[in-house]
Amino acid sequence: MIIEILSPQRKMAIARAVLEALPDWFGIEEARETYIQETQSETVFANIQGEQVNGFCALKPTSPDTLEIAVIGVQPSLHRHGIGASLIKAASQYAIANHYALLQVKTIESGYYESYDKTNRFYTSMGFKKLEVFPDLWSPHHPCQIYVLPL
Repeated sequence: MIIEILSPQRKMAIARAVLEALPDWFGIEEARETYIQETQSETVFANIQGEQVNGFCALKPTSPDTLEIAVIGVQPSLHRHGIGASLIKAASQYAIANHYALLQVKTIESGYYESYDKTNRFYTSMGFKKLEVFPDLWSPHHPCQIYVLPL
């Protein structure tokens, strides 16, 4: 079940539980901690069954027209089970209800890391379109691919 998480402490606990299980994507501790801390002020949706947190996404506006998926993650044993898709759907519905025209996400460009190649394929399968690559936004070894989903 997808639910919106309102408590800042619960947002951080959920983000920590998922992101720490994803070292191929969130293995840099300082960056991971920044994502976790920033969820406190973001809109967070989580896929939860009983006490099990299966995945989450955190959203933040980047302009009056664009809502960004600041971070998204699914427990590794549950990849390819529709949880990520359900989180994208929840994010899209929230964006539409709040009058955003675009949903945006940043990731590492394809061709650098297999784990991120999978991530890129996931976003394109969800209808996201490549907008732009910023080769040095994060680092030369981590070129930033921006995707957008028109709503």
